[in-house]
Amino acid sequence: MEGTAAYPTDLERDVRALDGSIVHLRPIRRDDDARLVAFHSRLSSYSVYLRFFGFHPTLSEAEVRRFTHVDYRDRLAFVIVDADDRLRAVGRYDRLGGTDEAEVAFVVDDEVQHHGLGTLLLDDLTQAAWRCGITRFVAHTLAQNSSMLHVFWRSGFPVTTDFDAGTVRVQFPIEPVPSFRAALAERESTRRVPPAPARARRNG
Repeated sequence: MEGTAAYPTDLERDVRALDGSIVHLRPIRRDDDARLVAFHSRLSSYSVYLRFFGFHPTLSEAEVRRFTHVDYRDRLAFVIVDADDRLRAVGRYDRLGGTDEAEVAFVVDDEVQHHGLGTLLLDDLTQAAWRCGITRFVAHTLAQNSSMLHVFWRSGFPVTTDFDAGTVRVQFPIEPVPSFRAALAERESTRRVPPAPARARRNG
């Protein structure tokens, strides 16, 4: 049953963003409902429009439940939280009708856009999905959402796009091919969190 699977603590990690701040990436939990509502309320109307393709100022109770109740296999969402435990970005995939394809989507808080968080979400979503038997991602975005499109194009995967009446359908296999592994290794080299300084030994 959806949402009853054990919470995958092994998917949690601390990451250094491009601005040097340390953020925490983890799978979404059921108790993230209030955080998700607050996150959505902080988004600009334009960011909401890009994510939902229209005016969507608030999330319904049904949406909040669907977004926070996942099975961590066919449906998975990652959140990125800051030092104050505020959600700063959310990315998710949903398997399509029992196939080996999944639709992916993500949104980043306006204040921290262009800090590499969208790319971070995509990297971890693809790796988690691949381990769950998903082999291809598809996404639908508006043509003017250049930031999201660039995240896909720079992923290291062989991305194809189809344009239709202002929208773009993106698709790509998520097998960890050499081009992705190389791109991922370069990105991960900037994400490593430096070890905490060792405590000074007492004299005497």
